[in-house]
Amino acid sequence: MEEILNLDDERRKLTTLYEEMQARRKRLSKTKPTPEIISELRSFGDEIKIKKEELDKLEATLQEKLAALPNLPAADVVAGGKENNEVIYTFLNKPQFDFEPKDHVELATSLGLIDYERAAKMSGAGFWCYTGAGALLEWALLSYFIDFHTKNAYTFMMPPFMLSERSAYISGHLPKFRDELYWNQDNLCLNATSEMMLGNYHREEILKETELPKKYCAYSACFRREAGAYRQEERGMVRGHQFNKIEMFIFCRPEDSWNYFDELLENVKKLIEGLGLHYQISKLAAEDCSAAMAKTYDAEIWLPSMGIYKEVSSVSNALDYQARRGSVRFKGVDQKTEFVHTLNGSGLATSRLLPAILEQNQQADGSVIIPEVLRPYLPFKEDRLYPKVK
Repeated sequence: MEEILNLDDERRKLTTLYEEMQARRKRLSKTKPTPEIISELRSFGDEIKIKKEELDKLEATLQEKLAALPNLPAADVVAGGKENNEVIYTFLNKPQFDFEPKDHVELATSLGLIDYERAAKMSGAGFWCYTGAGALLEWALLSYFIDFHTKNAYTFMMPPFMLSERSAYISGHLPKFRDELYWNQDNLCLNATSEMMLGNYHREEILKETELPKKYCAYSACFRREAGAYRQEERGMVRGHQFNKIEMFIFCRPEDSWNYFDELLENVKKLIEGLGLHYQISKLAAEDCSAAMAKTYDAEIWLPSMGIYKEVSSVSNALDYQARRGSVRFKGVDQKTEFVHTLNGSGLATSRLLPAILEQNQQADGSVIIPEVLRPYLPFKEDRLYPKVK
C-alpha cells in the first residue's frame, strides 16, 4: 500500500509539472514569433513530450498496482486464511461401509466410465476421457443442473470459451491469476469459469432498474493450468486442466445483493441434496476468498478415499468490484445512475461430483447406485452401474 501511495504522490507532482510546462508553452505561443521564441518552443515541445511519456508510464504502473488490490471483505468475514474457515452447515452423515471401499479411479475404470490412460496419451497428465455410461452420466449431471436453473427463471447461456485480456481483467482474474490461464498468440485466454464471460455480458451498458435482476446460468468447459505437482490423493478427476461446469451469475441492485447471495447458496444446497450426497458448507476467511469477492461460501463434497472434503461450488458476492471495472450500471426511476452488484456461484462443477457419487454410492459387489434425480436423463433403465465383465 505504501508503494501505491508513493507512486500516487510522484504522479501528482509530475502531473503538476507537466501542466505548468503546457501552460508556459501556451503563453509563449501567443507572443510575437521571433526566431528565439520559435527555437524555445521547439525545444520546450520536446521536453513536454518526454514528460508526457514519463507520466503515461507512471500512470500505467500505478493502475497495474491498483488493479491487483483485492475487494474489501464484507463486515462479517473473518481475517486469516484456510485455518479460519468455518463450517456452517452439514448434510447427511459420512457414508459407512461394511466392506473395503474403492477409490473413484478404480471404480470408474472397473465400471468403464473413464479412460485415463488414453486421455493422457492424447493430452498428457491432468486430463481424462468420459466413455460410454460415464459420458452419459456426466451429461445427465449437466442436464439436471440446467433444468433446475431454467425452471427457476435463470436464462441459459452458452458463451464463447475464449475471452480477451480486457474481459479477464474485468472479471478480476487479472493481473493476479495470469499464469493460471491458458493464453494463445492472439492474447486470448481459455476461460477458467463462465463467470469470466458472464461478468462481461453487460459490460459498458446502462441497464434499466426494471430489468434487474438479470439471472443467467451458463455451461462451459473450464480450463486451468493447475501448476505444480499432483499429490497422490489428487489423481483421477479431483484436480485437472479441464472440467465441465454450470455457472450461475446475477446482476442486481446493491440493496438486493445479499438476498441473492442467499438464493445462490440455496440453489447449490438443493442441487447437491437432490443427489443424496454428504457435504458441508464452509464460510471462507478473507485470505481464502478470491481477490474480486467480498464474501464466499464453499460447498465441499466428501470423498471417502481421501478422507477430506473437496470444493464443488463457490458462491460469492463481488459487490460493485467487477461492475466498476466493466462499467456496468443501472438507472433508477429517479434517473440516478449507479453501479450494479454482481454475484456468482457454481451450480455445479462436475469433476468432483462424479467421484463423490461413485465413492459414496458404491456397493459391496463393485456396483454404484445412480442418484434417482439423474435416472430420467439416462437411456438405460438400471438403477445402478455394474463392473464390466472382462
